[in-house]
Amino acid sequence: MRERRQARRRWIAPTVAVAVVLTLLQLAFTTKRFHLAYSPKTAFAQSDSLSPATLTLENATIDIAFAPGALELSRDQVLKWITASAQAVASYYGQFPVPHVRLLLIPFRGAGVRSGTTYGGQDPLIKVSLGEFTSEAMLQRDWVMTHEMVHLAFPSVPHVHHWIEEGLATYVEPLARHATGQLSAETVWRDLVEGLPKGLPGPGDKGLDHTPTWGRTYWGGALFCLLADIEIRQKTANRYGLQDALRAIIAAGGTMQVDWPLVRAFETGDQATEVPVLMELYGQMKASPVDIDLAALWQRLGVEIRGDTVVFHDDASLAAVRHAITPTEPSPRADNDCGLFLLER
Repeated sequence: MRERRQARRRWIAPTVAVAVVLTLLQLAFTTKRFHLAYSPKTAFAQSDSLSPATLTLENATIDIAFAPGALELSRDQVLKWITASAQAVASYYGQFPVPHVRLLLIPFRGAGVRSGTTYGGQDPLIKVSLGEFTSEAMLQRDWVMTHEMVHLAFPSVPHVHHWIEEGLATYVEPLARHATGQLSAETVWRDLVEGLPKGLPGPGDKGLDHTPTWGRTYWGGALFCLLADIEIRQKTANRYGLQDALRAIIAAGGTMQVDWPLVRAFETGDQATEVPVLMELYGQMKASPVDIDLAALWQRLGVEIRGDTVVFHDDASLAAVRHAITPTEPSPRADNDCGLFLLER
């Protein structure tokens, strides 16, 4: 998530000096440019249980450190989880989005991956809260780390367009994990069938740019992405998809390190796919509620939910598009030796 968070803390009889320092840190946590005001190296040095590491993936490095706290997971288990997420994102985009990112893991009393926040600018930072009692099985099911890394792969846009930032991360995350064999096609499509109704416009909806509800921001944005993906593939006979548009945006320098108008990103993507789908769809959905018949869409894609089973129909009119979005053959990057290696420090 790219949203701002303000933590509540209780200070018990602090000295004046400590109170000032903690107040400054609290203010730093609430700004989008958090990493400019606060160096995580301070917290990194305080870690008494897990030491920092650097992961290198072809064109990028990920500096990882742990805030003070305890984890039942081993350091290697945590690094394996981060590695899998980075591989998934690099597989979908053809490269890791930025040359360098800092990752701060913050232990908390509990289990699971509770939340994540990604901060942009020239020196991006991802913070993820990781429960002390998290198991390796929980990490294998986690989507948060990949979601946060996907945020790096699109420019920062004005807040009115927050739906595209979260919508892209919601849509791309499972596709990226599918690309490296972490999720089955059945799981990807089941999640879309179950999640996308939350993104449909409700009463009083004024379009994606003017309806900042949770459902419209995350799932409404994801619906925009799916519709764009399908239309690009239809208009280009599956020669291009949304993935090609997003890769072109990165190639043009459009990562979370920079601020862009949304139109610039969409025009860059449309130029790469040779069809103006992103701009045309944005024109339709930005200020008006566009209701989509999802049941009809699933039928055209050949996706059917039967109880706990997902059934694919290859005679459906858009079955080829579905196959292109979730191809059967895994990406070559699914191999564990796809260019990512660990450097101790």
